[in-house]
Amino acid sequence: METKGLANIRGTARDDIKAHFVFIPLMLQGHLIPAVDTALLLASHGALTSIVVTPSYTERVHWTIDFAKKSGLPLRLMEFPLDLAAEGLPDGADDVDKVPPHLIANYFRALANLREPLERHLRFDEPYPTCVVADICHPWVKELAAKLEVPRLSFSGTCAFSLLCQHNVERFNAYDGIADDHELVVVPGLEKKFELSRAQSLIFFRLMPGFEKFTDELEQAVVKADGLLVNSFQEMEPQYVAGYAEARRMKVWTVGPVSLFHQSTTTLSLRGNTAAIGADVCQHWLDGKVANSVVYVSFGSIQYVEPKQVVELGLGLEASGHPFIWVVKNADLLGEEVKEFLRELETRVAGHGLLIMGWAPQVLILSHAAVGSFVTHCGWNSTMEAIVAGLPVVAWPHFSEQFLNAKLAVEVLGIGVDVGVTEPVMLRYDQKVIVIPREMVEKAVRSIMDRGDEGEERRRRARALAAKARAAVVEGGSSHANLQDLVNHFQRSPARGAAA
Repeated sequence: METKGLANIRGTARDDIKAHFVFIPLMLQGHLIPAVDTALLLASHGALTSIVVTPSYTERVHWTIDFAKKSGLPLRLMEFPLDLAAEGLPDGADDVDKVPPHLIANYFRALANLREPLERHLRFDEPYPTCVVADICHPWVKELAAKLEVPRLSFSGTCAFSLLCQHNVERFNAYDGIADDHELVVVPGLEKKFELSRAQSLIFFRLMPGFEKFTDELEQAVVKADGLLVNSFQEMEPQYVAGYAEARRMKVWTVGPVSLFHQSTTTLSLRGNTAAIGADVCQHWLDGKVANSVVYVSFGSIQYVEPKQVVELGLGLEASGHPFIWVVKNADLLGEEVKEFLRELETRVAGHGLLIMGWAPQVLILSHAAVGSFVTHCGWNSTMEAIVAGLPVVAWPHFSEQFLNAKLAVEVLGIGVDVGVTEPVMLRYDQKVIVIPREMVEKAVRSIMDRGDEGEERRRRARALAAKARAAVVEGGSSHANLQDLVNHFQRSPARGAAA
């Protein structure tokens, strides 16, 4: 285990620490990155933040942490290895990308086994934790916090709108008597009408056989939490923040957009990556393009795109006539025929389209003046990053709450168009392959880049929302105030000793 003590945190004396938050993120890029950003924000408000990671993920975040510590922020990593052999996991499987699909339950058991060593360490750590912040996917932290006798907050990777919709369809048994998983029903308990199918509303773990008990444990952990942190901001969805807080009878702190902690090209390019590989290439390519002319396409860190869909997407982008950057994940899994298609496409669109195989500095790309829209799976991190950049989106959800995030963007905020997918394309019980044809891709891209009244109105709304997002995180803003309130609420008690 590696920890950096307070003596090694430049410019920070122990007596200056107002509170000590221990962050326990889920080791997935989409969960880890916003948790680290939130920890950075709390540190900027005078709290010590300790971030628990496994060895593989130390490599992914230590660049960001080291950079922040050099500026004097009170941060440290706590590295805890997983006992892989005890759960029948192969070497290297503390990186979830290397966990075989049939062993994913074993991986979550291995994470839960961190409770005892983490408790032993924190019990004698200085300063003693004042609050544990755990990803909503870590129900075992409920017992950890109880043993340490400290408050526990849940950290959610989605918006209040999605949380409230999912809560209401379960709370009011909206799908009782509905046999077809794809039949639309009205989400109960909301002023505005939204229709949702069971397949579109299922949370991630309810889509996975054998996780029924685990899903119930998640619910109980949320119910008994001392509050919830959400990467959102009050001005974007006030009625849904209030609605979820009331439904859960708990305090909800909106603290986002957390990506706005990063204000420099250096930190943006390091965010979530082991090095700033590729950032200079993207920057140079975009510098040669007209403002608001480029379509950025990325489906996040865990989405798998079917080989047929890769071909249709590529041809649709090409046919749209707009310059594009397309991030292609897991290209090595697509087969030689599709890889050959990508090579040929890359040749045909050279100078007009840029294909990136693997990781890309997404926030850096989205913030460039040349980018005019974002084709996204509507994972919440990507949706928030589009909002911060003031960009309209093509909503292409793949599964779970992504459909709800898409509804927020298209039907609530009015900053997006729907590509036309109505069923999950991943984690299906059946083997049905859902493919959006090239014509629909082309139509959606042309629509989002349209310069007519409708397109301009979407862009105007997106820019206005971006301004509100930035106002939320500066002094006097709602998220800034919530972060300070968190530090004040969970501040240190002088009477509490290290071995309490």
